[in-house]
Amino acid sequence: MVYESRRSKRHQEDDEIDDDLDHIMVFMLGEYRKRKSEDERKKRRGSVFGHEVYDRSRGEHDLKLFNDYFAEHPTYPEKYFRQRFRMSRPLFMRIAEAVKQHDHYFAQKRNAVGALGFSCLQKVTAAFRQLAYGVPADYVDEYLRIGESTSIESLRKFVRAVCEVFGPEYLRPPYESDTARLLAIGEQCGFPGMIGEAPTVNYTINGHNYDKGYYLADGIYPNWSTFVKTIKAPANLKDKNYSAAQESQRKDVERAFGVLQARFAIVRGPARFWDKATLTDIMNSCIIMHNMIIEDERDKCRLEAPYDKGDAETRGWISHEGTSNFSSFVDKHKEIRDPHIHNQLQRDLVEHLWERQGQRTRPQ
Repeated sequence: MVYESRRSKRHQEDDEIDDDLDHIMVFMLGEYRKRKSEDERKKRRGSVFGHEVYDRSRGEHDLKLFNDYFAEHPTYPEKYFRQRFRMSRPLFMRIAEAVKQHDHYFAQKRNAVGALGFSCLQKVTAAFRQLAYGVPADYVDEYLRIGESTSIESLRKFVRAVCEVFGPEYLRPPYESDTARLLAIGEQCGFPGMIGEAPTVNYTINGHNYDKGYYLADGIYPNWSTFVKTIKAPANLKDKNYSAAQESQRKDVERAFGVLQARFAIVRGPARFWDKATLTDIMNSCIIMHNMIIEDERDKCRLEAPYDKGDAETRGWISHEGTSNFSSFVDKHKEIRDPHIHNQLQRDLVEHLWERQGQRTRPQ
C-alpha cells in the first residue's frame, strides 16, 4: 500500500510538471507569434498602435521653403542661397530634378488618407543641410518639419542617387582636355610636367628631356623620378626660391581637400552612420557635387587656363593601343625608381625656376 501510494504521488508530480511545461511552451509560442507579427507590421510600415502623430504643417512649411529660396522673387537672394546650399540655385535644381527622375522616393505623393507627403525640395534640402552643416538628422525638423527617421532615409537615398546619376561623369578618369588644363596651370606656376594623373607627357627642362609627369611631394616619399620634393635646408638663393615655389604649389593641392571639408562639414566630422556603404556614398557624393560646383563656377571665377580645346582632346581619352610587354614594364619601373633622374629633375627645376622667377631675388 505504501509503495502504491508513493508511485501514485510521483505520477501526479510528473503530470503537474508536464502541465507547467505545456503552459511555458504555449506562452513562448504566443510571444513568438506576437513579436513576429510586430516585425511584419514594421516592415509593412503601416499604422502603429499607440503611435502619436504630430501635425507638423508640412504643406505650410513646404510653401515657406519655396518662397524663401525657390520662388521667382525669393526672400533670400542668390548670395544667401549660395552660402547655405553651397552652390548656385540652377545647379541645385539640376541635381534635385535628376534625383527625382532617378528615384521615385523624391516625388511628392499622397498617403493612405489622401494627405500630401513631403515634396522633393523638402527631402533634398534636408539631405543638403546634413551634408553641408554636419548636423544631426532631427536638427532640420524645426524648419522643414521632417522627422528624424525621414531625414535619415532622405540622406541615404539622396547620396545613393547622386552617385548613380552623376558618378559616371564626375568620378571618371580625366579627359585629355582636363590633363592639358592641369599641365598648363602647372607650367604657368613654373612646374612643367606636373600632373594629377599619369598620362604620357614630353617636356624639356634645362636642356634635359623627360617623358614622365611628376607629383609634388613632401619628404616622406621616396626619391623616385615621378616625385619632386622640397629641399629641407636650402643653403642658397636658388634653393630657397625653388623650395618656396614647390611648397606653395603643393599646399594648393592640400587645400583642395580643405575646401571640400569646409563646403561639406559632414566630411570633417565624426561618422554618423555605421554601415560602410552609406559612408562611401556620402564621401563620393560630396566629391561629385564638389566637382560639379567647380565646373559650374569655373568661368565665373575666371579659373579657366588659356589653352585650346580641340575635338581630338575631348574624344581621344580612351587608348586602344596594345599593352606593353613585361620587359617594357620592368624598364619603366626601374626608370621610375631611379634616384639619379629624381635628383637631376630637381636640380633642373631649381635652375628653371631661378631663370623664370628668381631674377628679382638676385643681389644687384
